[in-house]
Amino acid sequence: MKNGILIMFAVLLISVITFATASSQEDVSYIDTSSFGKTVRGMVPFEHDEHNDNAGLEDCNICHHVYEDGIFMEDESSEDQMCSECHDEDSSGDKPPLRTAFHKNCKGCHLESKAGPVMCGSCHEKN
Repeated sequence: MKNGILIMFAVLLISVITFATASSQEDVSYIDTSSFGKTVRGMVPFEHDEHNDNAGLEDCNICHHVYEDGIFMEDESSEDQMCSECHDEDSSGDKPPLRTAFHKNCKGCHLESKAGPVMCGSCHEKN
């Protein structure tokens, strides 16, 4: 009888711990790097809604910008496009290359707002 109660308690405890651990972790999404050739650093985990809530960002075009003839279009957003649709992996004209565009957009905002990571290992997971 004692062994049966101990086994049931152990199974219950393991179930509770497993459920609590699984439900406390959100699905982590990553910045899409499929347009890059070979990458040196690990992927960058990015929770879009959580990031925007923490940063107080409401305008999509702050990150998902659109430029026409070098002029920022305030009422337009590129959120339905991949960054690589405008930015090549290599430099092209006035547009920065894709890797530079990512770093300039993210790191530049973090530096300007004096909030958020700016060092490589702070964003990129170790391989």
